[in-house]
Amino acid sequence: MLLSMSSTSFAELVMDTSKGTGQATLNWSSEDVSQLLNGDASAEEVSPQGSTKVTTSVRSSNAGVTHSAPKTVQVLNNSNYGNQPSINARAALVMDGQTGEVLYSKNSNTAFPIASLTKLMTAVVIADARLNMSEKITLQQTDFSCSGCKSSSSTLRAGDSMNRAEALLFALMKSENPAASALARTFPGGRAAFISAMNAKAKALGMHSTHYLESTGLHPGNVSSARDLGILVNTASQYGLIRQFSTTPSYDFNLGYRVLKSNNTNALVRNGGWNINISKTGYINEAGRCVAMHTTLNNRPAVVVLLGADSSAARTNDATRLMTWVSQLPKRI
Repeated sequence: MLLSMSSTSFAELVMDTSKGTGQATLNWSSEDVSQLLNGDASAEEVSPQGSTKVTTSVRSSNAGVTHSAPKTVQVLNNSNYGNQPSINARAALVMDGQTGEVLYSKNSNTAFPIASLTKLMTAVVIADARLNMSEKITLQQTDFSCSGCKSSSSTLRAGDSMNRAEALLFALMKSENPAASALARTFPGGRAAFISAMNAKAKALGMHSTHYLESTGLHPGNVSSARDLGILVNTASQYGLIRQFSTTPSYDFNLGYRVLKSNNTNALVRNGGWNINISKTGYINEAGRCVAMHTTLNNRPAVVVLLGADSSAARTNDATRLMTWVSQLPKRI
C-alpha cells in the first residue's frame, strides 16, 4: 500500500500570491516538511508552481511501483558485465541502487574535484537539520565569493531575498552558488558549523575519499570519488525534498521586483525521456563536466555518476550511453 500525501497538503509548497503583494513564496507547514524530508510522497508529487513538471514516480519505502533506496548501501565492486560502453569522462560509476552492485566502473575509487555535485551534500545537511523552510534569507555580498574559490556568474544579486526553500531550489535546480553559500551562512553556527556537518555526514556514510571546504563546489578542494558520490546519490534519493527540487525542469522565481526564469542545468531532466529521480550537474575547470543521478532503468533503481567529461555534450552522451546500456541488461530474479 502506498504511503500517501494528499495533493492538498503537498500543494502548501507551491506558490502563494494570496496576500496580493505580487511576490510568490514557497509555503511550508511542519507536516509538509516532515513528509518531504522523510521521503514520503504520493504518486503525484506536485512541483512548485511555474515548473513544467507535474508528476514524479513513487519512491516511498512501501511503494510497489519502484524500489526505494535502503538506508545504507554497501558498494560491491564485482562488475562482470561485458560489452560495456566507452565513455569520455575521467571517472564513472553505475550502481544498482537497491543492491549496491557495481554495473560499470571507471576510476571510481579515485578522488577528483566535484564542483557543484557538492550541492547534493549541502541539500542533505539542510534536510537533516529540519530548519524553518519559510524563513527569509537575504543574500549578502559574502555569498558571492569565498577564499580559494573560482569566480562564477549568477543572475542573483546581493540584497535579493527568498525563503530557505527557494534558496535550496535555486541551488539544486539552477545550481546558483550564492544560494548554496547563503544556506551555509544561515545554518545554526554559521559556515564553519555547516562545513563540519557536511564532512561528518560524509564520514558517517562511509565516503572515505570525500572532503568539503565549502558548500557550493566552487573550491577545487571539494573532492570525492565516483564511488563515494554513488553512496551520496543513493542517500539523497531518500529525501522527497531533494528528489523534487533537483528534478524540477523549470521555475519562475518571483523576487518581487523581477522574475528569474530558470531552467534545470541537466539537459536530460529538461528534455524528459528518462525517469530521473535525483539530478545534479557540476563544472569548474579542475573538475570538468560532472553529473550525478538516481534513475530507474528497466525497473532497476540505478545510480549514475560521471566526473571530468570534456564538455556538456560529452557528459550528456556518456550518461545516455550508460543508461541505454543498463536498460538492456538482463533483469535479476
